[in-house]
Amino acid sequence: GINILAAYGAVVEELEESQMNVQTYLTQRQVAPFREEATELLGKLSDSSDILEQWIKVSMMWCSLESVFTGGDIAKQMPMEAKKFAKVDKDWQKVMAKAFETKLVIPACENELLKTSLPTMYSELEKCQKSLEGYLEAKRNKFPRFFFVSNPGLLMILSQGSDPTTMNAHYEK
Repeated sequence: GINILAAYGAVVEELEESQMNVQTYLTQRQVAPFREEATELLGKLSDSSDILEQWIKVSMMWCSLESVFTGGDIAKQMPMEAKKFAKVDKDWQKVMAKAFETKLVIPACENELLKTSLPTMYSELEKCQKSLEGYLEAKRNKFPRFFFVSNPGLLMILSQGSDPTTMNAHYEK
């Protein structure tokens, strides 16, 4: 299976709290002999916080698109986007495997592969998302009743369109 980010809220809070503590220490006179190390630590914490924020965005977008573009009817109807997603998916798996290996937040966020690939992944996933929204809009224009169905519901309907029994759950009696 593919590793995903989980329980990151506590990690984000811990990073923010650590940043505040180091900032507080830097205001005290007694830190003078350690000022350079404390400033360096504050930089690492700040960088890690920024990387983690971007990582979470990519993770959330990847999770929402993964089921759409890995097999199924929609992936077949959108082959270019499915191909883009497959490349991002491959990179995502590498990043997550490396992070799983590292296990610690700050060293994981210092990984150059992660730093350089997250912006590109996010950009490509955004393109896939926009194409998917265009695809859903086109389906709604062809069949206006779809305007009353949420995007997740419409994705479910379109991805299981070849199985009429699954459609019953989406129609009112």
